[in-house]
Amino acid sequence: MKKINIACIIDDDPIFIFGTKRIMQLTNFCEGFMIFHNGKEAYENLKAIIINKEKLPDIILLDLNMPVWDGWQFLDEFIQIPNKTEITIYIITSSVDPEDIEKAKSYDAVSNYIVKPITIDKLKELMI
Repeated sequence: MKKINIACIIDDDPIFIFGTKRIMQLTNFCEGFMIFHNGKEAYENLKAIIINKEKLPDIILLDLNMPVWDGWQFLDEFIQIPNKTEITIYIITSSVDPEDIEKAKSYDAVSNYIVKPITIDKLKELMI
């Protein structure tokens, strides 16, 4: 399994963030974390990192339902930022709405759509 350098979690649920970080630590998934609680906060911070040519996350776990900016708003804006670094984006959400699943497929930047909760086995699949 390949190890991720930085994993970015964009989610407003502190329990999900805590649990996901814990699972990542137990599976030795990554070296570090970036945590953002809504899409706008994530966008502004990641855009600044890109502009300053700092180290970006290798992977983004993106929730859809958040305050301020939801996951769709984040995606719509984030994919407009010119960036040469490849970032793998996974939508991790509680939504089982077929419209959300189909909409996710329309984004080239989205690698997969995963329904919460995330498990150790699912995390290991992401590492392959």
